[in-house]
Amino acid sequence: MSSARRETIAGELSRRGVSLRELIARSDLDRWGQEPVRVGISGGRDSMGLALLAWANYQQVIGIHVDHGLRTESSVEGAKIADALGPYGIGVLEYRVVLEAGGNLEDRARQARLMKLGDAATAHTMDDQAETVLANLLRGAGLIGVGGMQPGRRHPILRLRRAELHLLCEAAGVWSFDDPSNMDPRFVRNRVRGELLPLASAIVQRDVIPILARTALRSQEYAAGLEVLLDEVPRRLGELPPVLARHQLNGLISKGLGLRLDGAHLESIREVVIGQRRAHQIVGAITVRKQGDELMFYDNDGSCLLQLSL
Repeated sequence: MSSARRETIAGELSRRGVSLRELIARSDLDRWGQEPVRVGISGGRDSMGLALLAWANYQQVIGIHVDHGLRTESSVEGAKIADALGPYGIGVLEYRVVLEAGGNLEDRARQARLMKLGDAATAHTMDDQAETVLANLLRGAGLIGVGGMQPGRRHPILRLRRAELHLLCEAAGVWSFDDPSNMDPRFVRNRVRGELLPLASAIVQRDVIPILARTALRSQEYAAGLEVLLDEVPRRLGELPPVLARHQLNGLISKGLGLRLDGAHLESIREVVIGQRRAHQIVGAITVRKQGDELMFYDNDGSCLLQLSL
């Protein structure tokens, strides 16, 4: 039954001018090896498409849905996702998080979602990578921010376009929905997607998304070069030049907590390291303090989430 379903979907995609085999080949799904592929699923066509792509690659898939409670109907979407993916043998775990009213809602929702997803694969495409590069530049990001998202297990479809995932969902006839928050002009990313990227493409009279994705790749190569230099000349965090200290902190925090912080947060944490600040709070709930030769990350309950040697 599964093989017949795969062949049917591949045929439908082919009639739309897309090769299912080629989509899989351009992904990094094989980096999961024999492990079940855990996929963050919002119910949109991008994440539903990623789950289907992993299924089409003969991998076991576990969906993870995070309900932020920002919309009235969000409480029932987890069940709809599970019903839609059940015929493909994809189970769905659902988490609910509560966000307090206040500013910077977009970033707080993203960070809360990342905490629940852990190392799950996300459905960020080449289009998302381009949006990330521009959004980070608008926030004053440096080299790391311009590098955007790293390809691999966590972001396995950065070489695929959003439209290709949508075609896969159409070919499978799977249920999905368009999150109205993706059109909310309060969120910077939505305006980058709907206004800035089309304007940039019109100005240069070509699709700028592959260009920005290539820029991200070049920045990642520079960052990797810095890692080599830091390994060859090991120094304590407090002794590094500010730019290298922020770079080092970014890598350590990303690895230890799964969080990607902006330059302002990283600079504040560096100031904690060198004693210019007593503490700094990130994600609205994690407090960073220096204790002796250790940098400690505590949650609201006082539990240590991460400990870095200085």
